[in-house]
Amino acid sequence: MNKWIAKSIEIFNSDGYLDELFEVYPININFDRDFKLGFKTRAEIAFSDKNEKDLIKELLNLSKFPINDPYIASLRKCPELLDKNPETKQRIGQRLFSMGLDNIFEMVSQPKSSSRQFGNSFQKWLPSLDIPFLLPEDIVKKEGVFFLKGSNAQLKKFAKNILKIKNLDRCPDFILKKKDKFMLGEAKFLTSDGGTQNNQFDNALKTAKIKTKDCTGIAIVDGVLWIGGNEYMQRTIRKFKHNAFSALLLKNFIKEF
Repeated sequence: MNKWIAKSIEIFNSDGYLDELFEVYPININFDRDFKLGFKTRAEIAFSDKNEKDLIKELLNLSKFPINDPYIASLRKCPELLDKNPETKQRIGQRLFSMGLDNIFEMVSQPKSSSRQFGNSFQKWLPSLDIPFLLPEDIVKKEGVFFLKGSNAQLKKFAKNILKIKNLDRCPDFILKKKDKFMLGEAKFLTSDGGTQNNQFDNALKTAKIKTKDCTGIAIVDGVLWIGGNEYMQRTIRKFKHNAFSALLLKNFIKEF
């Protein structure tokens, strides 16, 4: 088994893994979503009158619709479709009425998922490693250990134009130089098995397979993939031969790079 993958599994099973990972991927307490003035009153009237159109229109104005339905996105962009598609209006309206008003209010007031807060949390954590950041024109000239400073788009441009990495379809989360070699990394905190999380996992491993004369790819992966089991991510990571490991090992990896 890859040395760094073995170390990541060991860290995962040691005391304090999640506690330390919170430094990399912190979350904020989410409070219930606020409603615009008068929303509840208008929704109550529409519900009481069994007015499907008015109830749906009120709910379309909120950031969260109370039911998952693939037609909601079209109705948000073009509310007049409600009048042109009476069967769709009735179908969605009846689902809402069957929920009850209290359940509707509960669903639309639920806070955003904490996992959606991660965004660029990893990039915000990188300065804590006490490695300087340099602009592109400086990092190519100086020797030492440096992170490349710039936006995601600038990092991608550097990877393509300077490091000559072909078929790079995603922006890297970091580029680091040590002596005359570069490492390019993508970071993922994986919170479940299957679906889009498997796709995120595959994307990270694709980055780790990058190998050129001057650059090595890295997958910084954390979360459920380190749990023992026979799910896709668990099976795949244990056989993976390239650089993939927990964010908690990044500093050690840089030292040995």
